[in-house]
Amino acid sequence: MRLILLGPPGSGKGTQAQRLVQRHGIVQLSTGDMLRAAVAAQTPIGLKAKDIMAAGGLVPDEVVVGIIADRIEQPDAANGFILDGFPRTVPQAEALDALLKQKQMKLDAVIELRVNEGVLLERVERRAAETRARGEAVRADDTPEVLTKRLASYRDQTEPLIHYYSDHRMLATVDGMMPIEEVTEEIGRILAAVGKSGGSRAAKKASQAKRSPKASGKATPAKSAKKAAKKAPKAAAPVKKAGKTAKRAARTATKAAKAAPKKASKASKKAPKAAAKATGGTRKTSAKAPKKRAKR
Repeated sequence: MRLILLGPPGSGKGTQAQRLVQRHGIVQLSTGDMLRAAVAAQTPIGLKAKDIMAAGGLVPDEVVVGIIADRIEQPDAANGFILDGFPRTVPQAEALDALLKQKQMKLDAVIELRVNEGVLLERVERRAAETRARGEAVRADDTPEVLTKRLASYRDQTEPLIHYYSDHRMLATVDGMMPIEEVTEEIGRILAAVGKSGGSRAAKKASQAKRSPKASGKATPAKSAKKAAKKAPKAAAPVKKAGKTAKRAARTATKAAKAAPKKASKASKKAPKAAAKATGGTRKTSAKAPKKRAKR
């Protein structure tokens, strides 16, 4: 399981990260701890980071990504990890995506702990007052002034990551103002859902691979027979059309042959009648002629 926890200072990321480590047997990877460990181990990337830090410079993203690349390959990270403090910016997130893709890994979830900044400042003020009331010194990094600066830095740099991972459909948001136990339970429900969806996707892919003939590189006999059966009617279509045309021509010829004697018979029957009419007309004309002459 590979996770990223996002949230401003005081949101409870450290507490929830430790609970996830214990529950899932994964490691929490802090960029600060990794940098110090790499420097102590005098790895090539650690020595490069040491020189940069010694000069008072900020360790560039490619160096941090290189340290993460070395760290996630160690045996204790085999079950997964939680990234703490990285990525902080969108370019770092893009560099992390490229690294994981190169190593054929992927993030399972990015969980945002959303909190009310005003309530966080009230908590810090109350904690500082209680510390002073006990006669103890307040930690320099645990004052309202320091928290205000850190919250502003988070909004400017890290909050765009929420939109980045939301666009990639990897973000799950939890109300960090709930009691610690309820936050833990909600994160557990999210990860259970992610595990189920991941398992179903893997099962679906495996099922598709079994069904697909491409997986073996050969078409099954049954599918080949179906394809041939589908093609056969198409191939036979022109022959059927030619046969139909021939049948129509034969029917037309038969009709014409049957019609010819009838027409001839009708014509022969009409001929005597026509001749009789013609003769009758001639006789009448010749009979009228003498009568006219007699009158004259």
